[in-house]
Amino acid sequence: MSIKIGPYNLASNVLLAPMAGTSDKPFRQLCKSLGAGLTTSEMVVIQEHLLNSNKSKYRLDFSGEQQPISIQIAGSEAQELALSAIKAVEYGADIIDINMGCPAKKVCNKAAGSALMQDEQLVQEILEAVVAAVDIPVTLKMRTGWSVDNKNAPTIAQIAQQAGIQMLSVHGRTRQDKYTGLAEYDTIKTVVNQVDIPVIANGDITSAQKARQVLDYTKAAGVMIGRATQGNPWIFSEINHYLKTGQSLNPVPLEDKKRTILQHIDKIHQFYGDFLGLRLARKHILWYATHLDKNHVQPFWQTINKITDREQQFKIFEDYLNQL
Repeated sequence: MSIKIGPYNLASNVLLAPMAGTSDKPFRQLCKSLGAGLTTSEMVVIQEHLLNSNKSKYRLDFSGEQQPISIQIAGSEAQELALSAIKAVEYGADIIDINMGCPAKKVCNKAAGSALMQDEQLVQEILEAVVAAVDIPVTLKMRTGWSVDNKNAPTIAQIAQQAGIQMLSVHGRTRQDKYTGLAEYDTIKTVVNQVDIPVIANGDITSAQKARQVLDYTKAAGVMIGRATQGNPWIFSEINHYLKTGQSLNPVPLEDKKRTILQHIDKIHQFYGDFLGLRLARKHILWYATHLDKNHVQPFWQTINKITDREQQFKIFEDYLNQL
Protein backbone atom coordinates (compact mmCIF):
# COMPACT_ATOMS: atom_id res chain seq x y z
CA MET A 1 0.00 0.00 0.00
CA SER A 2 1.64 3.24 -1.09
CA ILE A 3 1.39 6.41 1.00
CA LYS A 4 1.02 9.85 -0.55
CA ILE A 5 1.86 13.00 1.44
CA GLY A 6 1.20 16.07 -0.68
CA PRO A 7 3.22 15.59 -3.89
CA TYR A 8 5.34 12.78 -2.41
CA ASN A 9 4.69 9.09 -3.03
CA LEU A 10 6.66 7.22 -0.38
CA ALA A 11 8.73 4.31 -1.64
CA SER A 12 7.68 2.17 1.36
CA ASN A 13 5.00 2.26 4.05
CA VAL A 14 7.57 1.48 6.78
CA LEU A 15 8.68 4.75 8.39
CA LEU A 16 11.37 5.73 10.90
CA ALA A 17 9.96 7.38 14.03
CA PRO A 18 11.43 10.74 15.02
CA MET A 19 13.44 10.06 18.20
CA ALA A 20 15.50 12.58 20.14
CA GLY A 21 19.03 11.26 20.42
CA THR A 22 18.53 8.62 17.71
CA SER A 23 17.08 9.90 14.42
CA ASP A 24 19.95 12.25 13.60
CA LYS A 25 21.31 12.76 10.10
CA PRO A 26 23.76 9.79 9.96
CA PHE A 27 21.04 7.43 11.26
CA ARG A 28 18.32 8.82 8.97
CA GLN A 29 20.56 8.34 5.93
CA LEU A 30 21.35 4.78 7.00
CA CYS A 31 17.67 3.88 7.53
CA LYS A 32 16.70 5.44 4.19
CA SER A 33 19.36 3.32 2.44
CA LEU A 34 17.92 0.19 4.11
CA GLY A 35 14.34 0.87 3.00
CA ALA A 36 12.68 3.41 5.32
CA GLY A 37 9.94 5.11 3.30
CA LEU A 38 10.25 8.33 5.30
CA THR A 39 12.60 9.53 8.01
CA THR A 40 11.82 12.47 10.28
CA SER A 41 14.26 14.67 12.14
CA GLU A 42 14.74 14.71 15.88
CA MET A 43 12.29 17.12 17.48
CA VAL A 44 13.46 20.75 17.15
CA VAL A 45 12.27 23.89 18.90
CA ILE A 46 13.07 26.55 16.30
CA GLN A 47 13.42 29.77 18.26
CA GLU A 48 15.92 32.56 17.54
CA HIS A 49 17.76 32.23 20.84
CA LEU A 50 18.27 28.48 20.29
CA LEU A 51 19.33 28.51 16.64
CA ASN A 52 22.98 29.15 17.36
CA SER A 53 23.24 26.25 19.79
CA ASN A 54 25.26 23.19 18.81
CA LYS A 55 22.19 20.98 19.14
CA SER A 56 20.18 23.07 16.64
CA LYS A 57 23.12 23.29 14.23
CA TYR A 58 23.31 19.50 13.94
CA ARG A 59 19.57 18.91 14.08
CA LEU A 60 18.91 21.36 11.26
CA ASP A 61 21.56 20.10 8.83
CA PHE A 62 19.83 18.26 5.97
CA SER A 63 22.45 18.74 3.23
CA GLY A 64 22.80 15.73 0.98
CA GLU A 65 19.62 14.00 2.23
CA GLN A 66 17.06 12.59 -0.18
CA GLN A 67 13.65 14.21 -0.50
CA PRO A 68 11.21 14.35 1.10
CA ILE A 69 12.84 15.92 4.16
CA SER A 70 10.49 15.83 7.15
CA ILE A 71 11.29 18.14 10.08
CA GLN A 72 9.51 17.66 13.40
CA ILE A 73 8.73 20.83 15.33
CA ALA A 74 7.58 21.21 18.93
CA GLY A 75 6.05 24.00 20.96
CA SER A 76 2.98 24.97 22.93
CA GLU A 77 1.47 27.99 21.18
CA ALA A 78 -0.13 28.33 17.75
CA GLN A 79 1.86 31.38 16.64
CA GLU A 80 5.15 29.97 17.95
CA LEU A 81 4.64 26.73 16.00
CA ALA A 82 3.55 28.60 12.85
CA LEU A 83 6.81 30.60 12.96
CA SER A 84 8.79 27.39 13.61
CA ALA A 85 7.18 25.84 10.54
CA ILE A 86 8.15 28.82 8.35
CA LYS A 87 11.74 28.59 9.66
CA ALA A 88 11.79 24.81 9.05
CA VAL A 89 10.95 25.44 5.38
CA GLU A 90 13.98 27.77 5.20
CA TYR A 91 16.10 24.90 6.54
CA GLY A 92 14.88 22.61 3.77
CA ALA A 93 11.69 20.95 5.04
CA ASP A 94 9.48 19.30 2.41
CA ILE A 95 7.11 18.10 5.16
CA ILE A 96 6.46 19.57 8.62
CA ASP A 97 5.64 17.12 11.41
CA ILE A 98 4.09 18.44 14.63
CA ASN A 99 5.02 16.68 17.86
CA MET A 100 2.10 15.77 20.09
CA GLY A 101 3.62 12.42 21.01
CA CYS A 102 6.61 13.10 23.23
CA PRO A 103 5.90 12.17 26.87
CA ALA A 104 9.15 13.61 28.25
CA LYS A 105 8.63 15.63 31.39
CA LYS A 106 10.70 18.61 30.25
CA VAL A 107 8.56 18.79 27.08
CA CYS A 108 5.21 18.22 28.80
CA ASN A 109 5.94 20.72 31.58
CA LYS A 110 5.93 23.36 28.87
CA ALA A 111 2.53 22.04 27.71
CA ALA A 112 4.13 20.78 24.49
CA GLY A 113 4.41 17.23 23.11
CA SER A 114 1.68 14.88 24.29
CA ALA A 115 0.54 17.38 26.97
CA LEU A 116 -1.19 19.32 24.19
CA MET A 117 -3.72 16.52 23.81
CA GLN A 118 -5.42 17.70 27.00
CA ASP A 119 -6.61 20.88 25.26
CA GLU A 120 -8.50 20.07 22.06
CA GLN A 121 -9.27 23.74 21.33
CA LEU A 122 -5.55 24.55 21.47
CA VAL A 123 -4.78 21.54 19.25
CA GLN A 124 -7.18 22.92 16.63
CA GLU A 125 -5.63 26.41 16.82
CA ILE A 126 -2.10 25.02 16.45
CA LEU A 127 -2.91 22.72 13.54
CA GLU A 128 -4.82 25.42 11.64
CA ALA A 129 -2.05 27.98 12.24
CA VAL A 130 0.74 25.69 11.05
CA VAL A 131 -1.16 24.48 7.97
CA ALA A 132 -1.95 28.11 7.04
CA ALA A 133 1.66 29.24 7.57
CA VAL A 134 3.35 27.00 5.00
CA ASP A 135 2.78 25.71 1.46
CA ILE A 136 4.06 22.21 2.19
CA PRO A 137 2.29 19.18 3.72
CA VAL A 138 1.89 19.09 7.51
CA THR A 139 1.68 15.80 9.43
CA LEU A 140 0.95 15.06 13.10
CA LYS A 141 2.49 12.57 15.53
CA MET A 142 0.42 11.85 18.63
CA ARG A 143 -0.44 9.28 21.27
CA THR A 144 -3.74 7.51 21.95
CA GLY A 145 -4.59 10.17 24.52
CA TRP A 146 -3.55 11.92 27.68
CA SER A 147 -4.34 9.10 30.11
CA VAL A 148 -5.96 5.67 30.16
CA ASP A 149 -9.28 7.35 31.04
CA ASN A 150 -8.94 9.95 28.32
CA LYS A 151 -8.05 8.35 24.99
CA ASN A 152 -9.10 11.21 22.75
CA ALA A 153 -6.94 10.39 19.70
CA PRO A 154 -10.06 9.69 17.56
CA THR A 155 -11.43 13.19 18.30
CA ILE A 156 -8.06 14.83 17.64
CA ALA A 157 -7.75 12.85 14.39
CA GLN A 158 -10.99 14.42 13.14
CA ILE A 159 -9.82 17.90 14.20
CA ALA A 160 -6.53 17.21 12.36
CA GLN A 161 -8.23 16.12 9.15
CA GLN A 162 -10.47 19.20 9.16
CA ALA A 163 -7.44 21.43 9.77
CA GLY A 164 -5.69 20.05 6.67
CA ILE A 165 -3.22 17.63 8.25
CA GLN A 166 -2.12 15.14 5.56
CA MET A 167 -0.93 12.18 7.64
CA LEU A 168 -1.27 11.00 11.25
CA SER A 169 1.11 8.78 13.21
CA VAL A 170 -0.34 7.30 16.39
CA HIS A 171 1.77 5.71 19.13
CA GLY A 172 -0.32 3.04 20.87
CA ARG A 173 0.24 4.42 24.37
CA THR A 174 -1.07 7.38 26.34
CA ARG A 175 1.06 10.18 27.75
CA GLN A 176 0.57 8.57 31.19
CA ASP A 177 2.02 5.25 29.92
CA LYS A 178 5.24 6.88 28.66
CA TYR A 179 7.06 3.81 27.24
CA THR A 180 5.89 1.23 29.78
CA GLY A 181 3.38 -1.58 29.37
CA LEU A 182 2.30 -2.88 25.99
CA ALA A 183 1.17 -0.70 23.12
CA GLU A 184 -2.47 -1.21 22.17
CA TYR A 185 -3.84 -0.96 18.67
CA ASP A 186 -7.61 -0.73 19.28
CA THR A 187 -7.46 3.06 19.49
CA ILE A 188 -5.36 3.22 16.32
CA LYS A 189 -7.95 1.06 14.58
CA THR A 190 -10.68 3.49 15.71
CA VAL A 191 -8.65 6.44 14.40
CA VAL A 192 -8.26 4.72 11.01
CA ASN A 193 -12.06 4.36 10.83
CA GLN A 194 -12.60 8.04 11.71
CA VAL A 195 -10.51 9.70 8.97
CA ASP A 196 -9.66 9.46 5.28
CA ILE A 197 -6.02 10.58 5.55
CA PRO A 198 -3.20 8.02 5.96
CA VAL A 199 -2.79 6.78 9.55
CA ILE A 200 0.53 5.23 10.61
CA ALA A 201 0.63 2.75 13.51
CA ASN A 202 3.52 3.07 15.98
CA GLY A 203 4.55 1.30 19.17
CA ASP A 204 6.15 -2.10 19.94
CA ILE A 205 6.57 -3.08 16.28
CA THR A 206 9.73 -5.16 16.65
CA SER A 207 9.57 -7.66 13.77
CA ALA A 208 8.26 -8.15 10.25
CA GLN A 209 5.55 -10.51 11.51
CA LYS A 210 4.39 -7.98 14.11
CA ALA A 211 4.24 -5.26 11.43
CA ARG A 212 2.00 -7.49 9.32
CA GLN A 213 -0.29 -8.28 12.30
CA VAL A 214 -0.62 -4.60 13.24
CA LEU A 215 -1.42 -3.57 9.65
CA ASP A 216 -3.97 -6.37 9.27
CA TYR A 217 -5.63 -5.51 12.58
CA THR A 218 -5.69 -1.71 12.41
CA LYS A 219 -5.96 -1.32 8.61
CA ALA A 220 -3.41 1.50 9.00
CA ALA A 221 -1.65 2.75 5.87
CA GLY A 222 1.77 1.98 7.30
CA VAL A 223 3.90 1.35 10.37
CA MET A 224 6.43 3.54 12.13
CA ILE A 225 9.41 1.90 13.81
CA GLY A 226 11.16 3.53 16.77
CA ARG A 227 13.25 1.81 19.42
CA ALA A 228 13.41 -1.47 17.43
CA THR A 229 15.70 0.28 14.93
CA GLN A 230 18.37 0.93 17.58
CA GLY A 231 21.16 -1.49 16.75
CA ASN A 232 19.02 -3.07 14.03
CA PRO A 233 18.37 -0.68 11.12
CA TRP A 234 18.02 -3.77 8.86
CA ILE A 235 14.50 -4.12 10.27
CA PHE A 236 13.29 -1.89 7.39
CA SER A 237 14.51 -4.37 4.74
CA GLU A 238 13.05 -7.26 6.75
CA ILE A 239 9.60 -5.68 7.08
CA ASN A 240 9.46 -4.44 3.48
CA HIS A 241 10.37 -7.90 2.16
CA TYR A 242 7.85 -9.66 4.39
CA LEU A 243 5.00 -7.27 3.52
CA LYS A 244 5.69 -7.75 -0.22
CA THR A 245 6.27 -11.52 -0.29
CA GLY A 246 4.93 -13.02 2.94
CA GLN A 247 8.36 -14.64 3.31
CA SER A 248 11.11 -13.86 5.82
CA LEU A 249 14.15 -12.19 4.31
CA ASN A 250 17.33 -14.26 4.36
CA PRO A 251 19.55 -13.00 7.20
CA VAL A 252 22.02 -10.29 6.19
CA PRO A 253 25.52 -11.85 6.19
CA LEU A 254 27.49 -10.86 9.28
CA GLU A 255 30.30 -9.40 7.15
CA ASP A 256 27.81 -7.05 5.45
CA LYS A 257 26.40 -6.00 8.80
CA LYS A 258 29.89 -5.27 10.14
CA ARG A 259 30.69 -3.13 7.10
CA THR A 260 27.44 -1.15 7.47
CA ILE A 261 27.98 -0.66 11.21
CA LEU A 262 31.54 0.64 10.82
CA GLN A 263 30.47 3.00 8.02
CA HIS A 264 27.74 4.36 10.33
CA ILE A 265 30.13 4.91 13.25
CA ASP A 266 32.58 6.61 10.89
CA LYS A 267 29.81 8.92 9.65
CA ILE A 268 28.89 9.86 13.23
CA HIS A 269 32.54 10.77 13.88
CA GLN A 270 32.73 12.80 10.66
CA PHE A 271 29.42 14.61 11.18
CA TYR A 272 29.92 15.62 14.82
CA GLY A 273 33.73 15.87 14.98
CA ASP A 274 36.10 14.24 17.44
CA PHE A 275 34.71 15.33 20.80
CA LEU A 276 30.97 14.99 20.26
CA GLY A 277 31.25 12.21 17.67
CA LEU A 278 33.07 9.92 20.08
CA ARG A 279 30.43 10.46 22.78
CA LEU A 280 27.40 10.11 20.50
CA ALA A 281 28.82 6.98 18.86
CA ARG A 282 28.90 5.17 22.22
CA LYS A 283 25.18 4.44 22.45
CA HIS A 284 25.09 3.16 18.84
CA ILE A 285 28.09 0.92 19.56
CA LEU A 286 26.25 -0.47 22.60
CA TRP A 287 23.05 -1.03 20.59
CA TYR A 288 24.91 -2.79 17.78
CA ALA A 289 26.92 -4.93 20.20
CA THR A 290 23.74 -5.90 22.08
CA HIS A 291 22.00 -6.80 18.82
CA LEU A 292 24.87 -8.98 17.58
CA ASP A 293 26.27 -10.44 20.79
CA LYS A 294 23.83 -10.03 23.67
CA ASN A 295 25.57 -12.47 26.04
CA HIS A 296 29.06 -10.97 26.00
CA VAL A 297 28.37 -7.27 25.69
CA GLN A 298 29.05 -6.20 29.30
CA PRO A 299 32.87 -6.58 29.54
CA PHE A 300 33.30 -5.02 26.08
CA TRP A 301 31.05 -2.11 27.02
CA GLN A 302 33.00 -1.40 30.20
CA THR A 303 36.17 -1.13 28.10
CA ILE A 304 34.88 0.99 25.23
CA ASN A 305 32.85 3.33 27.40
CA LYS A 306 36.10 4.64 28.96
CA ILE A 307 37.85 5.39 25.64
CA THR A 308 38.32 9.11 24.94
CA ASP A 309 40.15 8.91 21.61
CA ARG A 310 38.04 8.65 18.47
CA GLU A 311 40.46 6.51 16.45
CA GLN A 312 41.02 4.18 19.39
CA GLN A 313 37.25 3.83 19.86
CA PHE A 314 36.85 2.87 16.19
CA LYS A 315 39.74 0.40 16.27
CA ILE A 316 38.59 -1.39 19.45
CA PHE A 317 35.05 -1.68 18.09
CA GLU A 318 36.35 -2.95 14.74
CA ASP A 319 38.46 -5.60 16.53
CA TYR A 320 35.45 -6.58 18.64
CA LEU A 321 33.27 -7.03 15.52
CA ASN A 322 35.97 -9.07 13.81
CA GLN A 323 35.98 -11.56 16.69
CA LEU A 324 32.25 -12.26 16.30
